[in-house]
Amino acid sequence: PGSEELRPEAEAACPVARRRSTPGRKRWQELLALALAGQVGARGVWLGPPLNLFAYSQISSLVRRAALTQNDNHCNYEKTHNFKVHTFRGPHWCEYCANFMWGLIAQGVRCSDCGLNVHKQCSKHVPNDCQPDLKRIKKVYCCDLTTLVKAHNTQRPMVVDMCIREIEGREISNPDERLEAVHEVLMLLPPAHYETLRYLMIHLKKVTLNEKENFMNAENLGIVFGPTLMRPPEESTLATLNDMRYQKLIVQILIENEDVLF
Repeated sequence: PGSEELRPEAEAACPVARRRSTPGRKRWQELLALALAGQVGARGVWLGPPLNLFAYSQISSLVRRAALTQNDNHCNYEKTHNFKVHTFRGPHWCEYCANFMWGLIAQGVRCSDCGLNVHKQCSKHVPNDCQPDLKRIKKVYCCDLTTLVKAHNTQRPMVVDMCIREIEGREISNPDERLEAVHEVLMLLPPAHYETLRYLMIHLKKVTLNEKENFMNAENLGIVFGPTLMRPPEESTLATLNDMRYQKLIVQILIENEDVLF
C-alpha cells in the first residue's frame, strides 16, 4: 500500500479524487480486471484474496459512472437526474460516495432515466450529468424533451426530423412546379371523373367573379368543396381532420388555375 506504483490506483478508487479528475474508461476497466484478480500494479503486487461480491458491486458502480462521464457520443445537453425513492433488494452501494446503503426499505433513490443509485442525501450533490438509457425510455410523446434527445443521441427528437422531411418532400414551393404536379395527377383521372371535375371548376371560377356580392373567393370555396371532392379513402375522422388543410388548398389551386389545368 505504501508503494509509489499504487498511488494512482488508490486515488482513482477514492470518491473525492474521482470527482476531481476522472480517469478514462479504459483505465477503469483495467483497474476492475486487476482488482478482481487480487493484484494491482505493473509488478504484480499481491493485495490479498479476490474481491468478494460486495466489493465487486462497489467497483462496478464506480466503473459505470466513469464510463458515463467519458462517453462523448451523447449530445452535450445538461440534464438533471430524475431521482425517485427506491427499495433495493440485497446490498447496494451509493454510486456517488461509494458508501453502503443501510436499511431494509427505501435505502436510497434511483434515477428513472439512467438508473443511477445514490443516497437521498447524495442526490443533492450529484452533477447534472444524466445520460438516459434507451432501455428505460419507453415512450416518445409525453416524455421530457432533453431526456429523449440524450437517449437517442440526437439534437432533436427523431420524429420531428422524420415528419419535417416528409412534409418538405411533398409541399412544393415553386408555383410552376406545383401546377405541373397537379396537372400530372389530373391526367391520371378516369375520363368521367376528369370531365366532371373540369365542368365543376369552370362553374366555381365563375362564382369567384362575383366575390364582392357573394363573398366566395377561391379559398372560401376550397373550404366548402374540399372535404367533399378530396375525401380520404378510409372513413377516419382523424384522417379527415389532418387532410382538411390540403383538401382546401388543392381545390383552391384548381379553381384559380382552371384555365391552365383543364
